[in-house]
Formats: sequence, C-alpha cells, structure tokens
Amino acid sequence: MKIGAITNGCSYDFEEACKILNSTDVKYAELQFLWDKEVGDHTPEEIEKIKELLNTYNLKVSCISRHNFVGLNVMTTEVDDENYKRHMMYLKKTIDMAKELGTNLVRTMTFGKQMVIWGDHGADKWNAGGNKSWDKLLKLFEKPVQLAEDEGIDLVMETGTGAMITSGYLARKLIDDLGTKHLKVLWDPCNSLYCNDILFPDAYYAIRDHIAHVHIKDAHVNIPKATIDFCPIGEGNMAPYLENIANALKKDNYNGVISLENVYRPDNGDYLDGYYIDIKNMKRLFG
Repeated sequence: MKIGAITNGCSYDFEEACKILNSTDVKYAELQFLWDKEVGDHTPEEIEKIKELLNTYNLKVSCISRHNFVGLNVMTTEVDDENYKRHMMYLKKTIDMAKELGTNLVRTMTFGKQMVIWGDHGADKWNAGGNKSWDKLLKLFEKPVQLAEDEGIDLVMETGTGAMITSGYLARKLIDDLGTKHLKVLWDPCNSLYCNDILFPDAYYAIRDHIAHVHIKDAHVNIPKATIDFCPIGEGNMAPYLENIANALKKDNYNGVISLENVYRPDNGDYLDGYYIDIKNMKRLFG
C-alpha cells in the first residue's frame, strides 16, 4: 500500500524531512508546515524550491494540509465575515499549491465542535441549540465545495477531535447532504476515538467509498479526564482496530495514501525518535 508521512513530523526543515523520508523508503509526502510557514503562505519562489526538493528525493505529494476553517464557531460564523473570507482565500492558495505540486487533495477542517448537534423531547432546546447547527454547517460548506468543483480538485475533510465532523457517520452524512463528488474523507480514526466512534466495522463501512486519505497514529484516550496520551502505533486504543482496518483497506483495493501523523514523542526522546519507531509499525501493518 502507499505509505506516506506528514513531513514536519520528521523536521520543519523541508530538505531534512525529505532526506529522512527517503532514507526510510517512504515515497509520499504530506505537506503541512515547511520551514517556518504553513502551506498556503509560501511564495512562488519557495514553491519552486519545494518542487526541486521533491524531484531530488523522488517524492510525491499526497495532500496539501493547511488547517482551513479549523475551530471556527459554526453558529457565529457567517459567509460574509472577514475571517471566513480569509479562510476561503487560503483554501484557494492551497488549491493552487496542490496543482503546482501534482496532487488533487486539499485538506479542510470542519469548523468548531458542537457537542450535541441534534436532540429531541426537550434536548433540542437545552442541549442542541434548536437543532440548527447542521443546517448552518451545510451553508458554510457550500462555497468551499463549489470552489473545489470549479477547480477540479477534491477537498478531504479530516475527522477531528474538536471539529463538527468527528465520526464516520457524520462524515458520510455531510457528503450525502451536500450531494457532491468533490468532498471526500481524510479519515483519522485515532481522532475519532475521542467521540467513542466504533472504528471497525461501523465507521469504516460508513465511509469506505469516500476515503481519499488516511492518517494513522495511536493514543490512550480518556474522555472523562479530557486527556490524550500518544503512544507507539499498536500500543494504544487503536490496537483492537488496526489489523481489521489494514485488511479491509487491502481487500477493498484502497488506492490512496496512508500517512503517518508523527505526533508521538517517547520518554527521553524527540519526535524523530517517534518517527523511526512508528514508520516501522506502519510498514508492518500496511506494507
């Protein structure tokens, strides 16, 4: 299978990150932060340098992953707000960068999390804010989806811990309700642990026809204590699901990239030590 990594999980120095991916026989680079800038902030000259380094180290770009629309409050954000317009501007910049670097995938986040989206028998008023947030989310996503359709690229929405779309069910519902072929799923199953999603079989079979990119990491999650503790892949709450997910992706001929999100830092070590531990685990599972 196609194994990749988010490059700043190895190093924020993009050339150094390229060398590390190359030395571990990883062919797909997901771009998020390069040097001192997030994707979407780089100049044309810097994008040319990125292109040169990708060619030098024989790497392909899997996804351009800016934090577009991250954390924006659904109920207080309007499409004519300056902040919304700024995120749309950066979405266009990341789409342009994706085209320059040879990928058709651009990440979008899904605004800020409302804990209860729907309720009934009184919960609609007291917990779910009148059941209005989902319709508002659909409205806020109309322009990003239209831009993706106009530009001929695919938006991949990440299942997030602090986002409106946290689960496989919600990701599938958003795609169905918007009725577009240009919104797909960036499935981060570890993030979905924080909403008690049943990753396999429930979440997987809800979204399997819409998965365009995958993030893999592992963690011990304690929702009542509001904590996340990252750990090596296969040693946390992902452990019961990983083999089933890997086998299902292979069986269903998944053709996208499985990208290591290297956020694990071992005791008395650094993130690069975590990378070397987890890239071996990734290859064992998905190679």
